[in-house]
Amino acid sequence: MSLDAAAASLADHLLEQEFVEVLAHHDADGIAAASILCHAMFRKGGRFRLRIRPGITTADLPGDGSVLLCDFGSALTDLPDDVMVVDHHLPHFEGDHHVNPHLAGIDGDRNLSAAGAAYLVAQRMGDNRDLAGLALLGIIGDSQAFEGPNREITSEAIANGFIAPRRGLRLPGRGLVEQLALAVNPYLPGFSGEPDAARALVAEVTDEDDMDVESLLSRIVLAAAPDASVSTLCGIWGTTYSLGREVVDEAQSLAAVVDACGKAGNGDIGASLCLRSSHALQEAWEITARYRQAVIAGIRGARRLDERVALFAVGDGSVASDVADALANDFVQNSPVFVIGEVGDRYAVSARCPPGIDLDLEALMRRLAEACGGQGGGHRRRAGARIRADQLDRFRQELLEAVFA
Repeated sequence: MSLDAAAASLADHLLEQEFVEVLAHHDADGIAAASILCHAMFRKGGRFRLRIRPGITTADLPGDGSVLLCDFGSALTDLPDDVMVVDHHLPHFEGDHHVNPHLAGIDGDRNLSAAGAAYLVAQRMGDNRDLAGLALLGIIGDSQAFEGPNREITSEAIANGFIAPRRGLRLPGRGLVEQLALAVNPYLPGFSGEPDAARALVAEVTDEDDMDVESLLSRIVLAAAPDASVSTLCGIWGTTYSLGREVVDEAQSLAAVVDACGKAGNGDIGASLCLRSSHALQEAWEITARYRQAVIAGIRGARRLDERVALFAVGDGSVASDVADALANDFVQNSPVFVIGEVGDRYAVSARCPPGIDLDLEALMRRLAEACGGQGGGHRRRAGARIRADQLDRFRQELLEAVFA
């Protein structure tokens, strides 16, 4: 079935439901995907309940009624056939109501996010072109490329005036000092977690509301270059996007705020922003600042556990994913990056392939997690797992054996 046909089929099915239990992954992509479909249902008089979760198992599903999963669910093989899934991870679910780019031969790791897939479904439910800005959160949040369906969605939104591209500093924040001091994607050595250094630089390159952009960029690059990767240095400045319909206008900033709220356990606030309520905007920015400070602390405090492979441990497993992103993409690495951290009674493992390295991390994480009584999966070059605490040593040993096999 083509992607358009799958989207149309799910759209028709959603419109037939009296009430839908919507569960979404807690990152920017998952929250945006669910919010897009909630907008579309609401506009057609549909009723729903939206909940944000860090993960999902079949046992977590509500007992009765229609269930829609956003940005997770594809990895589960034991979901009931009537569950609706909008996802972009490698698919194992075989139900009838499943919209996933991989099922149509499209790279869901790079060319279409869950939010993008949700946008295609929403367009089949009515004229929801104004929601394209939320689809952009999936591209940004999951570090995807503006290729394939991503490019088509973005280009159409620009043509319709819902997104406006411009050139600028590609760092989220409410001001230049915050953009530099709380930078985690990319992480900027010399400025991330260093507000005094950020303030000093801003004072030196600004004069009566004018900013010397060339001096700013030169100073950032000179400070970061000894430790930063080429992709980090090249990604500081570039195309940014204005979202005229959203409560935070700049796309990088909205993605960062929604993502931080979800991962910090305040997914309801992140979703409220995507549903265009600004009542908790100030609180959302405060949550974002605290979360990004925790990520920076995680990056700085990551302990390397093995000299042969980039295997790290962090004290706070809730930031493992973002720490893994930074270590893999913003520092020079010559092997896949694995970050392990404790979350409750389990350990979270985040695996990333740095630029130029290709390893099927989805298959690896799935296999190792299942062997250790856990659950794993994701994308080929970006995956994760949750394992029992008593299986940590076994997981580490089998991971090392698999990497060096």
